[in-house]
Amino acid sequence: MKKKEDFLNLQGKVAIVTGAATGLGAATAQMLSEAGAKILINHMPGQESLAKSVAEACVNDSLCQPGDITKDEDCKRMVQAAINKWSRVDILINNAGINKPVEHDDLDGLNANDFMDIYNVNVIGAYQMIRAVASTMKDQGKGVVVNVSSGSGESGYGSSVAYSASKGAINTMTKSLGRALAPHVRVNAVCPGMVITPLWDKLQHTDEQRAIWLEAVVSAIPLKLEPTPEIIARSILYLASDLSAHLTGQLINADGGSSLGLYHRMYEKN
Repeated sequence: MKKKEDFLNLQGKVAIVTGAATGLGAATAQMLSEAGAKILINHMPGQESLAKSVAEACVNDSLCQPGDITKDEDCKRMVQAAINKWSRVDILINNAGINKPVEHDDLDGLNANDFMDIYNVNVIGAYQMIRAVASTMKDQGKGVVVNVSSGSGESGYGSSVAYSASKGAINTMTKSLGRALAPHVRVNAVCPGMVITPLWDKLQHTDEQRAIWLEAVVSAIPLKLEPTPEIIARSILYLASDLSAHLTGQLINADGGSSLGLYHRMYEKN
């Protein structure tokens, strides 16, 4: 029987993290590495130096692999690269994603191409990656997929209608494939609220704007924690580990309680 401390031990496991050159993907790759996993760091062409920095921060064996998950052949090539190097794939973190920030009431701010671009990465790309690893994981008798979704997939909030809709789709896909790929492959999703990433930083034009917006975000979170990539990566590690061995098809809200809303007292204190 495993000791309690072994359930978070990923020693000997091989993990693929898509979109791992920056932000949440980079933090996740490093955290899984610290837990003992060997990491394939997927990145888009042109992000070689960023991916190399992530690899240097990993404490275990790692491999940088360029690839566009909207291209099925790239997905297959990525999985094969991991197999060629380590002979197995145990964990897939579907982190790669894009958005286009547009106010939800600006219906002319999105067109069909915007929807297709976002769906191609956030939904179809994730599906293609799962399909690429599924047979290997089944042959091994065990595997784990963690889809990085968003609280916007349930709430309808988020950076745009197209983005929220894409996350709603990946939530449904998580349930569908959690059922279909059982018992050998577990499929779950982590649903953060806002995450402080380089992309988010770009939306805040000045340090003052960033500070004001961050204060407003944290004040609306019951746990009052800054939603950093590192704190969200902990939930991903949990879902990737044997601590979550009895979970599949589940959506885990890693939002500090923001989806609950703040507590307001009904009565004044005496």
